[in-house]
Amino acid sequence: MLINMNQMLELAKKNKFAVGAFNVADSNFLRVVIEAAEENDAPAIIAVHPTELEFTKDEFFQYTVSRLKNSSVPFVLHMDHGDSLASIMRAIHNGFSSVMIDGSLLPFEENIQMTKEVVQVCHKIGVSVEGELGTIGNTGTSIEGGVSTVIYTKPEDAEKFIEETGIDTLAVAIGTAHGIYPKDVKPELKMDVLEAIKETVDIPLVLHGGSANPDEEIARAVEIGIQKVNISSDYKYAFYKKCREILSTTELWDPNAIYPECILEAKKVVKQKMILFNSINKAELYRTLNVKPWRNELN
Repeated sequence: MLINMNQMLELAKKNKFAVGAFNVADSNFLRVVIEAAEENDAPAIIAVHPTELEFTKDEFFQYTVSRLKNSSVPFVLHMDHGDSLASIMRAIHNGFSSVMIDGSLLPFEENIQMTKEVVQVCHKIGVSVEGELGTIGNTGTSIEGGVSTVIYTKPEDAEKFIEETGIDTLAVAIGTAHGIYPKDVKPELKMDVLEAIKETVDIPLVLHGGSANPDEEIARAVEIGIQKVNISSDYKYAFYKKCREILSTTELWDPNAIYPECILEAKKVVKQKMILFNSINKAELYRTLNVKPWRNELN
């Protein structure tokens, strides 16, 4: 079942769990996330970065949307780090039910203006919008980038940002980074910042850069009030680690001989994240409450 982010995170917020947003860049990773979600009856978010959309091409999402709509598990198809109204509209035309507009590197007022413009367009057609305030670090191992020095989200700025833009969800900066951390770096999330934001605003909160952080910190963030956690590097790393192992020890070249074990390894990571987010078996909530499938009002 394809739904939008409002539908997805309203129940997550009410029932105190988070939903994983897993970045997908080809059919193997799409299969990993969908199958893991269905096997564990867990809701999930298919996240696609603009560079991933450019790589997979528009036609790929005809299959993606069809596959999600025909699943018994609720899914959101989400544009991750949309960088312009043009990239947002491309995603919407491809059937995405949710978008993120990332103006976090702009001055505060410009971020508000750009985000507000996207909200005004998207809300008319039932597409939910995520904004971002503050900055995410960069480990140098992810296409999603980031900055060398994190700017933490200020609660008072978050309150004003939400009020003036009308966003549905807010990505907050509490010390995470995109990618896998170097061995000599131990990330520490600022839970006091998250708690202060949570006390100030009431919309669902999003944690970017969820890979490679200590499990206990992610679990605590979910307990405080994070409803969506973005995961990309962790499960892709598991996939390609197994792929390298197979290719270095065999002369295989058929994808159907190489990839099945890689898919299994990646699914193990996705399941572990779902356990961490407390989302296992939560798909039943959406069926019990008869959440209606999302309709693309543009098409």
